[in-house]
Amino acid sequence: MAEKPSVHQAKRINQILAALQRTYSDARCELQYSNPLELLVATILSAQCTDKRVNEVTRSLFRKYRTAEDYAQAPLRELEAAIRPTGFYRNKARNIQACCRALVERHGGQVPQTMAELTALDGVGRKTANVVLGNAFGLNEGIVVDTHVRRLAQRLGLTQQDDPEKIEQDLMRLVPRNLWTQFGHWLIWHGRRRCTARNPDCGHCELRSWCPAAWCHATAQRPS
Repeated sequence: MAEKPSVHQAKRINQILAALQRTYSDARCELQYSNPLELLVATILSAQCTDKRVNEVTRSLFRKYRTAEDYAQAPLRELEAAIRPTGFYRNKARNIQACCRALVERHGGQVPQTMAELTALDGVGRKTANVVLGNAFGLNEGIVVDTHVRRLAQRLGLTQQDDPEKIEQDLMRLVPRNLWTQFGHWLIWHGRRRCTARNPDCGHCELRSWCPAAWCHATAQRPS
């Protein structure tokens, strides 16, 4: 069983959560989708690619390929061409096709609703599975750890780990389970809008009172 956070840790994380909720009350997954299969494909495409670019590609992709069978039976070169703007398109096309073939063969063409079944699919790790489970099915099975969540979790002193799965375990210990999916959205939105990788806006940051990284900047003073 994971170690429970101390009283001090619990108070601090509650303050961070409250600030994030106030600031990003409308935070959500920014990938555009209308069903679990579309979200699964979009999330695979989002690796090393912006959500904006993925949404541009899937606008036409989802009109052409509507079922797992459609992806499974598509000529590989045709699928590669359709997703080329997302980068790493050859590997992504192979993963999507293999993933959808497995959906057809093992799950009747439907996206499964368990972590074990999802991560057994080609191109699907814990991050992708968490995106699908949390947003398509409303299941809090873990916390999405992308580049934004990783950066902010470290800057906020919520983890000292560098491995995504270890970071996820640290965050799951601190954050109430019912907020796992939303917490990922909050950190991603904060990472895109305020706490960017190269030029974090510490002076105006809503989390600066609880952020060790912000205290190191001249524009923010450590609270007494």
